[in-house]
Formats: sequence, C-alpha cells, structure tokens
Amino acid sequence: MPGFDPSGTKGSTSRKLNQKPGATSANSEKGTNRSEGGSKGNYTAQRIGNDKGSINFGLIHQNAACTKGVSLNTPDGNHTMYMDIDGDRKGWTTFTGPGNFQLRHGSANEESNNTIFIEAINGDISIIAKNGKIRMQGTDIELTAVGGGSNKGNIRLNATENISMNAKALKANFTNNLNLVSSGIGNIVANSQLVMYSSILKLVDDSCAVKPVPNGLKRIVSKNNNV
Repeated sequence: MPGFDPSGTKGSTSRKLNQKPGATSANSEKGTNRSEGGSKGNYTAQRIGNDKGSINFGLIHQNAACTKGVSLNTPDGNHTMYMDIDGDRKGWTTFTGPGNFQLRHGSANEESNNTIFIEAINGDISIIAKNGKIRMQGTDIELTAVGGGSNKGNIRLNATENISMNAKALKANFTNNLNLVSSGIGNIVANSQLVMYSSILKLVDDSCAVKPVPNGLKRIVSKNNNV
C-alpha cells in the first residue's frame, strides 16, 4: 500500500529518509538558533505511515535545530508528539494539538491509590490557561509548601480582583504573626457572638496621633497610616 510522502512522491509504507538541514521557520520558542557548528543532519531517518498519520524515527525539525528521536504525526502539523534527542531541546517530550488533551485513568484503582503522579525533579511546574479557567476538584484538596528560609516554603494567592471563600468554618493557626490589612474599609461581623482575647489588647484610632497617650500608641498610628 503506497504511503503518504509530504514531498509529493509516492513510496512504501516503510522507508528511509535522507534528512538534510531544512528551512529556518519557527517551530518552538527555544532551540531555533543554529549553534555548535551549524544545523542538524541525519541520513538514517525512517518513516512508517500513510495519508492519515505516521510514526517517524530520527526526523529533523523544520528549523534544523533538533532531531526527533521518535515522533507521531497527523496531516495537521499542529497535531503531533515528538521526543527530541539533541540540540537545545535534548530530552524534551512535546505534545501539541488544535483540540483537547485528555487523561483518564484509575478505573481499576481504589480511592486510596495515587492514580496520576506528576513530579518535577528539578524546576517548576506551570499550568496556564491563557483564555480560560483552571479548575481543581476532589474530596479533599491539599496544598503543602516544604521549602525553608524566608524565600521558600510559601503559598501565595494573588488576584487582580477578588479572592472569595465560602465554607462552614474557616480555621487558621499561626505560630509567629497574623496581619490583616486593608487600605480601605474593614469589617468583622459575628451575628451570634464575637470573642477577642489577648494578653495585651490595644485599640488605637487616629485621635492617638494628636493626643499625648502612653504606651507608644502614636507610633502605631504613624506606622499603619503608611500602609
């Protein structure tokens, strides 16, 4: 059965290809520079496939910067998987596609099993939805930061608008410090009962800035007016 040949010539479903350096059109954000003595060359590449798809061994990217050890391809150039073996993307595994990417596993597992495991031995894990939402759902959601020092071991939440929380109870325990700061209006409301306890309780308003009061309350006013 004749196979699909991108160059327009016909051939068998299994054949060897002479992969010479190709054009320099963009293929990735990284690895597009022709460094270390020029672009890649390979004369042992093989392709098995037809007009619906193919599996390739040793093909070179269009920009001639990296060699794909193995790649799965469809007629749509954006729907592919490849494993690079040299160049700036050596050891990379890349999936691209115009539609959805789905993983579904664990039908034979128990609830206590760790069904899907993703680990970055070194470096970050980035999950980005440029034009959509990121949803996480489970019977429990656990976030743990284990780094040490002042710059690690932190969990940060940043939003351009609001952070909303709804639950039966909000429980928090802090060993060193608690700061709740608003540059605008602050409300603490308990329709049933509000209990406040401290070994030393200081209530300060702006009148302490102009009156001679003890215990350094004027300094508290000055500090918090600069927030």
